[in-house]
Amino acid sequence: MKYFNIAIITVFILSAATSCKERKEERAVEGKVKKEVLSFSPKISGRIAEIYVREGQTIHTGDTLARLDIPEVEAKIAQARGAAVAARAQEQMARNGATSDQLKQLKAKQQGLKDQFDYAQKSFGRAENMYRDSLMSPQNYDEVYAKYLGARAQLDAVNAELHDVIRGTRYEKIEMAAGQSGQAAGALQEANTAYKERYIIATNDMEIETISLNKGELAVAGYALFTGYIPHTTYFRFTIPESRMSKYQKGMEVSMIIPYSKKKITGKVVSIKQLARYADITTAFPDYDPEDAVYEIKVVPVNSTDAVNVLVNASVQLY
Repeated sequence: MKYFNIAIITVFILSAATSCKERKEERAVEGKVKKEVLSFSPKISGRIAEIYVREGQTIHTGDTLARLDIPEVEAKIAQARGAAVAARAQEQMARNGATSDQLKQLKAKQQGLKDQFDYAQKSFGRAENMYRDSLMSPQNYDEVYAKYLGARAQLDAVNAELHDVIRGTRYEKIEMAAGQSGQAAGALQEANTAYKERYIIATNDMEIETISLNKGELAVAGYALFTGYIPHTTYFRFTIPESRMSKYQKGMEVSMIIPYSKKKITGKVVSIKQLARYADITTAFPDYDPEDAVYEIKVVPVNSTDAVNVLVNASVQLY
């Protein structure tokens, strides 16, 4: 009888252990609710002048999120605009040539220098005769000769300038002026484009979760100023050991439940990938055999409206 009781107790213990083990294996896989994350950043640095949205707001493509104050770009626009006006004037002058007034001024200048040259030439002729007859010192002769050479050089220069004006501007100068005008116009366009970037515009729909800076603070180019989630992109992420992966295949439908709301959702497995040992594990790690490889499965709801109000990062169970 004693041995019989011991046998019954042993069977009971083994049965209970087996039952506990089976219940442990049937435990639902835990995961997390996720959404696709999006952020908007300024292209240029500036101080925040205005913020037009708030956290929790749903924005749409084309909405203006904020405006930056960038006085440096405004100064560059003024400089580029002045340079463009000057360059266009130079190009126009090169193409049109000298005006009638400029031509009159050059001819008057030519006549004045010609008169000076004629006088210097006569003075040099007299000085030459006097020097030959020893009536002028070498120093005085050299001074008269230098004045004669200077007057001739000035007359040659104005004759060449007048000749260029009458003949017209050379092709190379016109092309150079046109190039400078184009360069100035490009600099102005670049400055205007940078100035338009003072507005941060939404390029996608987004549910704003975080606004990282406040009005008056400096926003650095590339820094994520607005961060949030793309609407209707809710998915569910589970990490599963290889010992339980035989139950899941890509494309199959699975059932899930949100513990905090008791809401049931039907989903579809869209991807399966192996995770590294140090990866983000969404299910309690003690349930895993240390020797098992760990996989992540991504599940999307079959009906996207079922997951509209589900909280991001909430727990979800797969069963």
